[in-house]
Amino acid sequence: MTNASPHQPSTSGTFQGKIGTTYDESTPWWPEQQALPEDTPNVVVIVLDDVGFSDLGCFGSDIETPAMDALATGGLRYTNFHTTTLCSPTRASLLTGRNHHSVGMRMLSNFDTGFPSGRGRVTKAAAMLPEVLRDNGFNTMAVGKWHLAPMEQTTASGPYTQWPLSRGFERYYGFLEAETDSFYPELFYDNHAVTPPKTPQEGYHLSEDLVDRAIEFVTDQTSVTPEKPFFMYMAFGAAHAPHQAPQEYLEKYRGRFDHGWDVERATRHARQIERGILPPGTELAPHNPGVEPFDELSDNEKKLSVRLQEAYAAMLDHTDHHIGRFMEFLEQMGQMENTITILLSDNGASQEGGQKGSLNPTAFQNGLSEDFDEMLARIDEIGTTRAHANYPWGWAQAGNTPFKRYKQNTHEGGVRCPLIVQWPRGLPRTDENRQQFHHVSDIMPTLFELLGLQAPEVYNGIPQMPIHGTSMAYTFDAPTAPTRKEAQYFEMFGHRAIWHDGWKAVSFHQRGSSFDDDKWELYHHDTDFSECNDLAEERPEQLQKMVARFWVEAGKYDVLPLDDNGFALRAKIPRPGSPRRRTSFTYYPGMAHLPGAAVPPVMNRAHRITAFVDRAAASDEGVLVSLGNISSGYVLYVKDNRLVYEYNFLGTRYTVTSEDELPLGPAELTFEFIKTGDVQGVGHLYVSGKPAGETDMPQVLPHFFGWQGLDVGRDTLSPSSPSYDGEFAFAGKLEKVVFDVAPDEEGAEPFERID
Repeated sequence: MTNASPHQPSTSGTFQGKIGTTYDESTPWWPEQQALPEDTPNVVVIVLDDVGFSDLGCFGSDIETPAMDALATGGLRYTNFHTTTLCSPTRASLLTGRNHHSVGMRMLSNFDTGFPSGRGRVTKAAAMLPEVLRDNGFNTMAVGKWHLAPMEQTTASGPYTQWPLSRGFERYYGFLEAETDSFYPELFYDNHAVTPPKTPQEGYHLSEDLVDRAIEFVTDQTSVTPEKPFFMYMAFGAAHAPHQAPQEYLEKYRGRFDHGWDVERATRHARQIERGILPPGTELAPHNPGVEPFDELSDNEKKLSVRLQEAYAAMLDHTDHHIGRFMEFLEQMGQMENTITILLSDNGASQEGGQKGSLNPTAFQNGLSEDFDEMLARIDEIGTTRAHANYPWGWAQAGNTPFKRYKQNTHEGGVRCPLIVQWPRGLPRTDENRQQFHHVSDIMPTLFELLGLQAPEVYNGIPQMPIHGTSMAYTFDAPTAPTRKEAQYFEMFGHRAIWHDGWKAVSFHQRGSSFDDDKWELYHHDTDFSECNDLAEERPEQLQKMVARFWVEAGKYDVLPLDDNGFALRAKIPRPGSPRRRTSFTYYPGMAHLPGAAVPPVMNRAHRITAFVDRAAASDEGVLVSLGNISSGYVLYVKDNRLVYEYNFLGTRYTVTSEDELPLGPAELTFEFIKTGDVQGVGHLYVSGKPAGETDMPQVLPHFFGWQGLDVGRDTLSPSSPSYDGEFAFAGKLEKVVFDVAPDEEGAEPFERID
């Protein structure tokens, strides 16, 4: 080669070819591509939300769940499977194979307790299942509920370090919060907020949408790289409240539960024993505290409670239909035979509907009661776009048949959940029950064993904590094999339990009381499946041994300190870096929908909202800022050439309208709330600094507005007001919206009064 510089062939890094001066003098080399064996199965994990132990047809219910029942017929039903008793912790344990306190998810991802066990995020020292599968050649996809990211960090500005795409998923479509409206969900696609693809009037429902997207993701993947296996994580909002379903499903269940929860429990209990879900002789636990015999309810109480249960059943049935649609799709694509499908609920049935039921979850979140007569008057709204319904305790206990207590508690009603495993090509036996004790942390090591993978000791340079779970694969062809699980602790909000060698000690904790006053109960699960016969007094030495074991496990897995603080207190302590630590906020039109965990903390605080506008015509009207939904919230808008502020207190609306028509041109349109008592105050309107109207606000929400967030210049999703249709986007020029908020709830004002 003319004028070439002398060049010595060399290798660079791990390159194993030869690099010469020219291509002719060089030898190319390509690293060997890592490939999984051709017969590597796909993995589908389906997570239901707040579905009780007995709520599936194959676990004893009359609710129609043919798709899930078919999975059970073609697979295995696990009748002694346990979760953490709450949503975020169960998901953290499921996806890491570790105990939830150890990875930092003591309770919900909404809160950071200030201790390692309660950071509200999953430590990077516990690589997630999708991270490991992706790095071993799987395509990884997720649809549905996440609830594993610090909620203040789910805004358009992130950080995104705990979003699905940062924890191993390559594609994501769903919602990031604990719950959402199934007709008007807060949706995210990958790392950005999106609006639903159609309206409820056009037939939209979240469960259908999630399955549509799951089918799309798998279609894309198998069309381009059919040789690669996929991992699909499908976490439904169903059947978490609000219980909502298409009208035809609501109508399907009319009258189906008129017999009440006592008859329902007895029927399910008998069916469970008949089908081997429960061992012969298993007792039906007595009523939980506050659950009245159904026959002693008034006619109106029966009527309302039954309608609430109908909505729950309709939602679960509707979700089952779409699970079936996904399974039919896998069959059509030729993927069903070699797909491991795991279906579970994240915890037992929920107590959050209260004794009488609920049409407004914001009431529960704020510790407020709902007016029964008002709920009864709205009975025809239950299950529709116009209500956020949840059933009463009696139906929740029926869902948890035959057990005591509910979600959030560590008795079996909270932690014992349905689990189904299906793998047509791989299971040697099907349509059978398995009664070995297992825990949600056991799913990841089970999959690792089936896939021939090892948990990494170091991941992305971070040493990894050991896997805490125990593989369940030994149970596939050994129905009566002893469990390989040695022990499992439980703790949530101070409720505690320990299982070991067929025994369980459990303690119900009354929030705010001394932990030393808690009474421990003792049950021999091998002979007392439903925890009906407390042996604490009869076997004090066994109880002492079990309690001692709990403290050993608590120390080992970072359970301490015990913490019984509720949601309200946690909401008052924003984590470092949270936008809620500020007292001044400026928002501009065009900004993305802001999730509820990051909105200005105006709840029960003096505050001012000012919109800077320029209106060229009286017809320049619309929403300036809105927060909330049909259950609660507020909205500031212009209509009929007047400024209007509406505050939705659990369905009761406090409205103030400007006395005079608004001037055209530039203006500052202001709402100001001044506290006059503990949870009350006066709302004032101002137009460019001049008083324009006021109204008493005798009740304001003390802690939460619910989960739906804030919009500037429009009202997306579930409408904040019935006074307008659709988004009602502001037609004039909106420069910005400024919030000034008091630093606390003591009534101090962060600004000088306008008047």
